[in-house]
Amino acid sequence: MDQMLSRYQPMALSLFRFITGLLLFQYGVAKIFKFPVVPYFANIPPLIYTAGLLELVLGALLLVGLLTRPAAFILSGEMAFAYFIGHMFKTGEPVWLPLLNNGTAAILFCFACLYLSTAGGGPISLDAMLRKKV
Repeated sequence: MDQMLSRYQPMALSLFRFITGLLLFQYGVAKIFKFPVVPYFANIPPLIYTAGLLELVLGALLLVGLLTRPAAFILSGEMAFAYFIGHMFKTGEPVWLPLLNNGTAAILFCFACLYLSTAGGGPISLDAMLRKKV
């Protein structure tokens, strides 16, 4: 079973990168372009707007697999920052449990992007295509 599934690992990495980029890209679109309308993103402060720009641009890079490692590394840091600044201290005092502070997605994105920064974009990416041309 292990050998049978391990041959699909490179394709699964590309799919994982694409889906992670798509999900981050959607957050960026919602924050910057207000589409779809999410009440939480109606009047966002400059810090969240900046996070939206990062998610929009770097999420798009993850989608296509271009500059995957640096884009994912920056997004990993942004998600750690989002958790500690935006979720953990939302009520003024620290709430450590992600289930209580709605920080689960930030933690998952942080470690997903950290993994992508070490694993790369996979075989179906612009990074792989450009590597083959050189």
